[in-house]
Amino acid sequence: MMIIRIITIFPDMFTSSLNYGNLKRSMNSGKVEISIHDLRDYTFDKHRTVDDTAFGGGAGMVMKPEPFFNCVETLSKKEEKKPFVVLTSPQGRVLNQNLVEELKEKEIIYILCGRYEGVDNRVSDYLVDEEVSIGDYILSGGEIPAMTIADAITRLIPGVLGSQESVEHDTFSQKIQRKLKGPVYTKPQNFKGLKVPKVLLSGNHKEIEKWRKLQSNRRSSIRRPDLPKS
Repeated sequence: MMIIRIITIFPDMFTSSLNYGNLKRSMNSGKVEISIHDLRDYTFDKHRTVDDTAFGGGAGMVMKPEPFFNCVETLSKKEEKKPFVVLTSPQGRVLNQNLVEELKEKEIIYILCGRYEGVDNRVSDYLVDEEVSIGDYILSGGEIPAMTIADAITRLIPGVLGSQESVEHDTFSQKIQRKLKGPVYTKPQNFKGLKVPKVLLSGNHKEIEKWRKLQSNRRSSIRRPDLPKS
């Protein structure tokens, strides 16, 4: 079983996401355990303080190191193996399918949600194994990135999705050489004069696969020229 523990100052943000879709399915499958932990429960003062002003001055508040260290150290004592600790950060390694597949191989993952002007650097230097960003833009906090990371990982675990073939043919999957998936169609065959390509109705699986590969290459070269070529 994979274990994912998310540490945040806003645990209620995860209530809905864990009750729907893939994350709920992954937990119901018995293959994944996801738990949410309130960082304020690991503070040391009556005000449950998690942030303070920055040394050297500057705008905004910085998240304190003590609650993060206390939380990770307390939780990890109960684990059978050492957790792999991730910090959500715009300065981290950008999340892509390669990284998701790496994270899927970890048995226990802790995801620390950053906020404000950032997290005291001693957390990333001495507590965290990998800082992860979900893109070159700024969000209010790490909760949405944490949901994104958890969803991306759990859908790769065999038995979570209804069909493993769905995972194998996803955009950016190894099966399609890390490229974009080609166009997909469903019923009706003719919608306002717009028809489904004939090859998809032919029943010729070899030709269908050939067409899909061609469309994947074409779409990738137009929309994402930065992706690897065939």
